[in-house]
Amino acid sequence: MSVSVNDLTDNELVNLISTHEYDEKLRIRADEVRQSVYGRDVYIRGLIEFTSFCRRNCLYCGLRRENRRERYRLTDEQIFGCCETGYSLGFRTFVLQGGEDAFFDDLHICKIVSGIKERFPDCAVTLSIGEKPRESYLAYKKAGADRYLLRHETADLAHYQKLHPPEMSLKNRMRCLFDLKELGYQTGTGFIVGSPFQTAETIVSDLRFMQKLQPEMIGIGPFIPAGGTPFAGYPAGELSLTLRLISIIRLMFPNALIPSTTALGTIHPKGREMGLAAGANVVMPNLSPTSVRKLYSIYDNKICTGDEAAECRRCLEKRVLAAGYRIVTDCGDIKNTNY
Repeated sequence: MSVSVNDLTDNELVNLISTHEYDEKLRIRADEVRQSVYGRDVYIRGLIEFTSFCRRNCLYCGLRRENRRERYRLTDEQIFGCCETGYSLGFRTFVLQGGEDAFFDDLHICKIVSGIKERFPDCAVTLSIGEKPRESYLAYKKAGADRYLLRHETADLAHYQKLHPPEMSLKNRMRCLFDLKELGYQTGTGFIVGSPFQTAETIVSDLRFMQKLQPEMIGIGPFIPAGGTPFAGYPAGELSLTLRLISIIRLMFPNALIPSTTALGTIHPKGREMGLAAGANVVMPNLSPTSVRKLYSIYDNKICTGDEAAECRRCLEKRVLAAGYRIVTDCGDIKNTNY
């Protein structure tokens, strides 16, 4: 592109998001940028979905509290066991993801985080457990948490209110993200591509918000309907738009850690490979026990719910190699190089 994406006006960004004309040119440029910073390295994160209970009632999520479904919680020893398995397979980052579950209060989360750090001191711990008070985030940080993932979902207030129940607020979600940044977390955010009522203009507001936040990690993936939710009958997000946005985000945030998500692999057999080719540089295979994976159904038809951790690791390594990249087994921190 002759003009930097960061220099585009809102209208020009809307046109770039909406058009298919420059897809391949955009992808090639994004891949060049990611390779200039990260080479062909792809970082792996071991995902542990430790609770499917959630107090929230977000309209798009299969784990929303009003959804009648079987729920589960992993014990501390099960969580440590997942880490043990992951460590033996080369994982050096563990991502603890779950609904906002009051059973896991601050003391409990701190105990788990410090327990992982004691057992695996050369590993990073990422939390993805929703909106919390600042003092909770501080406690987790002191216990050893390194990173925190909290998608803002949408930076447009009217759109936010269409996706969430009245008791939730965009102001609080953004407060959480800025608190995390100020406390020194490597902070991740992102949004759902193709969520109901989303427009190119709302996506531009997402990009502008992320320019203000400057997150270290940016996760986007296509909307996939979840049974039992108000949006169960809505169409899934488009693969092409998701890939185009990965490329745009790579150009806007050259140093960011950007996952090629399981959701991409769910809507297309080679979706994750396509995501890497578009500029992503992280994959997150599942370390959760296979007995519970189908119960963590934030959307329908999620892939890899029956694969053992070792099988999932080998499969992803083959896919990454076939796409022309290579998995590396370090903590995978952001590279703060000047591009």
